[in-house]
Amino acid sequence: MSQSLSNVVNGESVPAASGQTTEVIDPSTGEVYATAPLSAAADVDAAYRAADTAFETWGQTTPAERQRALLRLADEVERRAEEFVAVESRNTGKPLHLTRTDEVPPCVDQLRFFAGAARVLDGLSAGEYLAGHTSWVRREPVGVVGQVTPWNYPLMMAIWKIAPALAAGNTVVLKPSDTTPASTVLLAQVAAQILPPGVLNVVCGDRETGRSLVAHPRPDMVAITGSVRAGSQVAQAAAQNVKRVHLELGGKAPVIVFADADVQAAAAGIAAAGYYNAGQDCTAATRVLVQRAVHDEFVAALAQAAVAQRTGAPSDPSVTYGPVNNAGQLARVSGFLDRLPDHAQVLAGGARQGEAGYFLQATVVDGVRQDDELSQQEVFGPVITVQTFDDEAQAVRAANGVQYGLSSSVWTTDHATAMRMSRALDFGVVWINTHLPFVAEMPHGGYKQSGYGKDLSMYGFEDYTRIKHVMSAWG
Repeated sequence: MSQSLSNVVNGESVPAASGQTTEVIDPSTGEVYATAPLSAAADVDAAYRAADTAFETWGQTTPAERQRALLRLADEVERRAEEFVAVESRNTGKPLHLTRTDEVPPCVDQLRFFAGAARVLDGLSAGEYLAGHTSWVRREPVGVVGQVTPWNYPLMMAIWKIAPALAAGNTVVLKPSDTTPASTVLLAQVAAQILPPGVLNVVCGDRETGRSLVAHPRPDMVAITGSVRAGSQVAQAAAQNVKRVHLELGGKAPVIVFADADVQAAAAGIAAAGYYNAGQDCTAATRVLVQRAVHDEFVAALAQAAVAQRTGAPSDPSVTYGPVNNAGQLARVSGFLDRLPDHAQVLAGGARQGEAGYFLQATVVDGVRQDDELSQQEVFGPVITVQTFDDEAQAVRAANGVQYGLSSSVWTTDHATAMRMSRALDFGVVWINTHLPFVAEMPHGGYKQSGYGKDLSMYGFEDYTRIKHVMSAWG
């Protein structure tokens, strides 16, 4: 029997005003398992009205009060962890065991981090910067925030968005991806038992719903995680009302392997970071630049590591990644492989696995050139490409020679090389001899067409605040 999801507006579970719904498909089977509201402008407007009313009181709460609420929410997510694991796995097709260990615990930790962050915002100390006048700086919430989250990490991306916004005293209207709304709806239903009505509102829907959310005149800020195209459209729409915008967009991470690196360890680490979540990660290690002297040894090791990666049913404890998210994404990734230029060679994988669900084999493509679409465009699938370079300067040019600037990694045993590369790489994150780990205390966000603004960390928290100068004359 199909599950019926709902919007969560003003603390209550409600359908779309029109009664229209969309089908939600389990990507591991390709079958419909739920329906979700197809929200329209009226639903978005109702959610913003609720958020606007709630901001009048939530925006006046103390940091301690907001901290307590977020800690209670974290405790409840932790208490109901298995329920969230099951819903998120069904939502995305991800392996149950990895969702249990790699996703829900960080979500709880991130809620607790921002709960603590609420009480430690800093600013300039009060002082007499002009004779006879005392100045000080107030940090205040931005107001009502509209947010849009993607389908690759539905629960985690929702928490990356709502936790800093709520901790700062803002209220939120959030639209999850139309293909993965289930875990976000559950989070909002849990939060409705803890937060005042209207503080967190979730409206499900399609791209038109998202456009209504961004174009609506009420939000003071809009924040999305999505594609470069979506980010550009959001920025244009937000400009009409001069809204603040926070964009976390796509990536094409260069993974630079120098000849002095531990080749076997690098291949194993890159395979793990490239195929995790079926490569559906804007920071995924999917564009390898390897120094020519160790190319043959490296690609042999990488191909062997790719063959060892297994995809399959979420309930199988031996699988390392699940399906791609939807039929459109399966067609997109397959299209890149179908259009391979003659100079590129598939060393491992390259095909769909099975007829049910959207599973793709772990793939390695060697011989890719800098101007190939596989080098320039985000694939968002379990495909790792390999290029060669001769010297450090060439590696830097190739690494930086894309429109994206989100994340990168360097694999070398030479400290000086690592330090030079960490400075030269035009990316918001540089890992050294690892790729993919994040912690709540460190910022995540990119340069160039990967967007602007930071998620996680105190930097991400400050993005959801505004600064006011207050000056008092006393002389």
